[in-house]
This record gives sequence, C-alpha cells and structure tokens, in this order.
Amino acid sequence: MDNKSNVWNIVSWLFGIVVLVIGIINTFWGNDLGFGVFLIVLSVVYFPPTNIIFKKITGFSIPLVIKILLGLFIIWAALGVGELFNKIELMMMDLE
Repeated sequence: MDNKSNVWNIVSWLFGIVVLVIGIINTFWGNDLGFGVFLIVLSVVYFPPTNIIFKKITGFSIPLVIKILLGLFIIWAALGVGELFNKIELMMMDLE
C-alpha cells in the first residue's frame, strides 16, 4: 500500500466514525429514530472493510466521487435539516 491509499483509509475511517456518532445522537436524542438509523447505515459505506466485502460480493466498489457527494449530503442533512447542535445540547443536558 502506498501513502495515498493509507491517507484515504484514515480519512474514510474517521468520517465513518463521525457519521456513526451523528447517527447515534440522532437516534437517541431529538426524536429522529429513522434519520439516525439511516445515518448509521450510511456510515458503513465509509469503513474500508465494508468496501472490500462489497467489492467481493458485487465485483465493484463504490467510487470516491459518490462517497464525497454522499458525505456532503450527510453533512448538510445533519447540520442543517437534522439540527445536530440542538441534539448535542439535549444529549449533554441528559448526561449531566
């Protein structure tokens, strides 16, 4: 593996974890169970082992451009429509 591949794997893992956490927050705080589960399912796309399994099953992997566009949609939906910061505030009040 070269350095470029390692960098993309690290970025992919980090973004997948961020989307997973956003999905968990949306699932348990703020009454957005469906949206939270949707984000949790989408987070799986960003984990490199899932990409390997998907490629073995289907014969092709999800292109980087699609992952970037999907990531932009997730960020837009979570921050704008999903009111992520309000849900984080609810979570913090609940954990105190």
